[in-house]
Amino acid sequence: MSADPLSRVFAALADPTRRDMVARLASSDATVGELAQPYDMSVQAVSKHLRVLQDAGLVSRTTDGRRAPVQLEAEVLDLMTKWIERYRRQAEDRYRRLDDVLQELPERAGGPEIDATNGEPS
Repeated sequence: MSADPLSRVFAALADPTRRDMVARLASSDATVGELAQPYDMSVQAVSKHLRVLQDAGLVSRTTDGRRAPVQLEAEVLDLMTKWIERYRRQAEDRYRRLDDVLQELPERAGGPEIDATNGEPS
């Protein structure tokens, strides 16, 4: 059973090496060899990471003569952004409503002291 596209993207980005690769590809396309340079791993291991990113739709590979650059697919990042933004707006709305309720409460400082035993002002 394959996961939904959003779950595949989040799962692919759960690994810090893959997040770093995505960050580097945001600047420019790169070959597998170029992507492998800063890591202490084989080109085959980098290719496996790229396969996960490719299966999630985050990157694609094209053939440009003898080069096969890896490209970031920004549309998939838009899918994540929309999902995150939806819940960010909901959370902001909840906090805004809480702020409104708190604003309506009488201020404690400067108000009458309340006797805890009978609830009457002291």
